[in-house]
This record gives sequence, structure tokens and C-alpha cells, in this order.
Amino acid sequence: MLPAYSNSSSSSSELHTLKKLNKIPEKTHLLLPMKNTFHLLQTHISSDPRFWLLAAFLSLQALILFITRSSPLSFSSRQRQQQQQPHFIQQDRLFPAHFSGPHQNRPSISDDPECGSGRVYVYDLPSMFTKDLILSDCDDLHPWRWQCGIGPNDGYGKDAVELARILPEKFVPAWYRTNQFSLELIFHYRMLNYRCRTLEPESATAFYMPFYAGLAVAKYLWINDTSKRDWHCNEFLKWVQNQTHWKKNKGSDHFITLGRITWDFRRLTDPGKEWGSNFLNLPEMEKVSSFTLERAPGIDLDISIPYPTGFHPHSKKQLRQWQNFVRKQNRTRLFTFVGASHGSLDNDFRSLLLSYCYNQSDSCRVVDCSLTACNNGSSVVLKASLSSHFCLQPKGDSYTRRGVFDCMVAGSIPVFFWNRTAYDQYQWFLPGKPKSYSVFIHHEEVRKGKSIRKVLEGYSKEEVKKMREKVIETIPSLVYARPSDPSESIGDAFEIAVEGVLGRLKYEKIWNEEWKDDEDEDGGLIR
Repeated sequence: MLPAYSNSSSSSSELHTLKKLNKIPEKTHLLLPMKNTFHLLQTHISSDPRFWLLAAFLSLQALILFITRSSPLSFSSRQRQQQQQPHFIQQDRLFPAHFSGPHQNRPSISDDPECGSGRVYVYDLPSMFTKDLILSDCDDLHPWRWQCGIGPNDGYGKDAVELARILPEKFVPAWYRTNQFSLELIFHYRMLNYRCRTLEPESATAFYMPFYAGLAVAKYLWINDTSKRDWHCNEFLKWVQNQTHWKKNKGSDHFITLGRITWDFRRLTDPGKEWGSNFLNLPEMEKVSSFTLERAPGIDLDISIPYPTGFHPHSKKQLRQWQNFVRKQNRTRLFTFVGASHGSLDNDFRSLLLSYCYNQSDSCRVVDCSLTACNNGSSVVLKASLSSHFCLQPKGDSYTRRGVFDCMVAGSIPVFFWNRTAYDQYQWFLPGKPKSYSVFIHHEEVRKGKSIRKVLEGYSKEEVKKMREKVIETIPSLVYARPSDPSESIGDAFEIAVEGVLGRLKYEKIWNEEWKDDEDEDGGLIR
């Protein structure tokens, strides 16, 4: 601000000079004391030649001070600005650099009690899109539908009381017979109790749509009638497009949980490949973020999240106790395989693993799911994982499978045979360095006779211990808690997923506003 002057006859040139002085850069202010020093020296130099030496010394010191206080600072400032740029500006908008954490690509959980990443508004949908889709009158588990038993305990499933035979009593209440396709219900329950939920849509950063699309599609997956598979999805889109806050951004600030793999909602157009629904192929869903059990490669808005296991801790304390429990297990087998052959496939890899494990019975523990009920986290599966150092994880009916998470929650080290089973999925939830927590053996090498046992025996006890510790460290990001206190932040898979979407929307908003400002400035220059 310019100083006030009472002399109205001050010339315009003087005023101009004052303005220029008021805009002296910070670096120039550093030079003013130096100029005063030199002026003082000049008044004494002629009377005493000894000041020549002093002047030279002081000039050198001032020059060094100026260089060290200006150039390096400006360089480091530019460096910091470059480092602080959101990562998605340079590479991928899905994973901003601000989401750095213990896992290389995962978003960090905000400790801000005021919800620094924003708040979520949850739509209150008509019951035809939610509870009416839950099967309530069935008493069996159909091997292909796996829909029964999905409703109890808010989607977590029936209490797994049978685990009392193999677990300490304090852990049994945290275990449920959870259906692997139940995440739509679990997310709905957690979102309604989410500490950063808002009841005022005007204050929301994001909008959650609790449509049970997976349950709707699954009703008709096994019949050749695509119109029935698409009906609920089409009706839901008609409903949401009439909502005020959808219209504002065409769904770009909306997200949804799909409790099945993405391919169940991306029907292929080739004749004979009309599996699933066309829900995610529709233009209305192009801007919506979708949590799925397995994402499509190259689709940024597909976010793969872990399959649900049977373990749902009620508190952070209970979660830590579980980590200590699995750390102390006496593991008597080198590796285990839980699965069944896929008889309809030629040269089935799972059949190969079953045969291999039966022939390595002293090292491999087999749970043949064609003979043992493995659905919904049985006690046999948990016991096998707790007693083995490694667990074999081939692809399932798709590249991913629930068994990966069942075994890791038990502290067993996964062995993968396809990159897409885990390494190309779950970037927000798994460690960024695959070798730190897992083993990879290419499936073709196994077919050619490579010994899985020899590969696993090649790891030292210290290496195995280190890998297991990484697995145990990762457990919180793989489970879906059922907090006794809804306000407690446990840092589980649910929180990581929601915080991740909120964070991405927040930084996209910042990016869009900065981009708009730049465009406005450029427009002003042109005009």
C-alpha cells in the first residue's frame, strides 16, 4: 500500500517512482544493507588505507551470504513445487501423490476428525433397489448363485460359531459366515454409520448410490435372458438421473459398490458371449467410480477392492490382537492349496495343483472343495491357512479369487501364478513391492515341470519371517471391520476405499478449478 501524501502537487513521475520502490523484490531488499555498508566504508577509506583490507573482506563475506541465501533457496522452492504437484497431473489421476503411505499406491487414511477429504451423502433408494433384492426364503447354498445367507448381520452373514473349536474365545464374535458377494450390503451398512456421512447433500463432496446391482444381476445370470439381467439396472439409472445432484455433474461425483467382478457388468457384444449385464457399458455410468472385486484393465474408474473374508474385527484393539495371534502360529506345513478342479476346462491348472499337492502330502496340505464345503470361510479353510507357511493362489473362475484374502488374513504367504490375480489389482490395499509379501511362479513354468516345493524351500527362515511380517502388517487393509463404536476409525479396507475416492474427487476439483483459472487468464490476455 502506498503512503498517504498531503502535497497534492507531487509529480506523476515521483508517484511512479514510489510505486516501483514499493514493488522491490525480496532479493533486492537483501542488497540494501550491503549498499549502506559500502557507502560507510567509502567515507573512511581515504583517511585510513587499512580500510581497503577490511572492505575487501566484508565484500567477500557479503557476496557469499547473498549467493547462499538466494540461489539455493529458489532452487529448492522450485523442487518442492514440482514434488507437491498431484501425481495424477503427470501420470494417473487415480493415484495422487498425496496418497503415499505404507503401501506404495494406496491412499492414506485421514486422521482429520473434521473429515478433511470431504463428506459423503448416501441416497435413500426405493426398496426395489436394495432390501427387496435380498433372498430371504432360501435354506441352501446353490454352488453357482451363492446368494443364500447373504442378509444376516447387515450383510456380514451368520455368526461363525463353529470356529470356537480352533480359535480363542475372544476372536469368535468377530468371525462370520460371510458371502463373497456381500459387499454391497456391507458397504451400505458402513456408509450409513460412516463418521463423514452428511445428511445435507449441499455439503457433500461425493454421493454414494447403495444399489445392490450384483444381487439384481445374479438373479438372472444363469438364464439366457439379457432383458431380465438389465431391468433393475436400467430402472435404477432412470431414477438417479432425475435426482438434482446427479444432474449437476452427470454422476462424476458419484460412486457405487458392485459386489461382483467387473465382467458381470460389462457384457461383451460377441455372439455367444452375452454374459452378465451391460450396466457399466452404458453412457450414464462413464463418469461414475465403481468399487468391484476385479477391475477391468485400463479403466480408471474401476477400483478393485478385496473380497470379503469371514473376519470382521469390532475394534482396532481386536485387530491388533489378531495380528499377534497369527504371528505366533506353529506352521507345520510348507504350503497349502484350497480349491477344486474346474472339470469343464481342458488342461485345468487347478486340477494340476491338486494332483501336485496330493503327491507332496508331507509338504502340502490340501483342502479339496469338491469334497469339503469351502464356501463362506469354513473352519477347515482357516485351519489349513493358519498351519501353513505359504498358500497357492491360482486364478479362480476369473483372474482373482477370495482365497487370496482368506489365506493372508491367516498370516500365510500367497504364491501367485498370474500377475492379474493380485499385482494388477488392489493397488490401494496391497504392498507396492510384490516380492515383499508374496512369491510368483509363472503358470507355464509349473506346467513344464518346475517344482513349487523346491522354489518355496529355497527361501530361508529369515526371508519367510520377513515376508510373513509384511503380510501381517497388511491385514488391516484387507478386512472389512464391523466397529462396535461407529465413530472409531480402524483403517480397514472400507475406509481406504472411501477415503481414496473422496481424495481423488477433492484433487480433481482443485485441478479443474486451477485449469479454469488458467483458461480465464489466457482468455483475458487474448482479449
